[in-house]
Amino acid sequence: MKYFFTIAIIFAVTFSSYLVNAQKFAFVDSEYILDQMESYQKAQKQIDDLSEKWQNEIKGKNELLEKKKNDLKKNEILLPAETKKEREKEIEDLITEIRTYQSKKFGVGGDLFKKRKELIQPIQRKIYKAIESLAEDNNYSFVLDKSKHSNILFADPKYDKSDDIIRKLKK
Repeated sequence: MKYFFTIAIIFAVTFSSYLVNAQKFAFVDSEYILDQMESYQKAQKQIDDLSEKWQNEIKGKNELLEKKKNDLKKNEILLPAETKKEREKEIEDLITEIRTYQSKKFGVGGDLFKKRKELIQPIQRKIYKAIESLAEDNNYSFVLDKSKHSNILFADPKYDKSDDIIRKLKK
């Protein structure tokens, strides 16, 4: 019985100290916030347009590649060995050119990555500063992100401060 009371007292002291030190938290949905920002929409459109332009250039090069392959295949028997080798080399060079271009434009650290960083990062910094300001103003210990890729399975909407962040950003 003494053992039970000792555990009960320890539990009560621990729980009460936890309540005294309870930390405030909130969450935001960064994707929702970004979707509400005109500057983000403009930046995203600029990135999408650039991506589409580069994809069309690659598509054109791939069509040229297919044409050269088909021409070689049709005329392969009639071509002298030296001409055949030249055309095969042209095809190989074009394949290398396409891969290099794709990597330069869409690869890790490529032009699309750099453009996204250039246009989106300042917007993300503004959002972060607004979140930081909200946290300081309301004494939040934690502000979590409930966007698509988060691990938050459920959150009570009363703790969602996304609209507060949007209002802060519009000031």
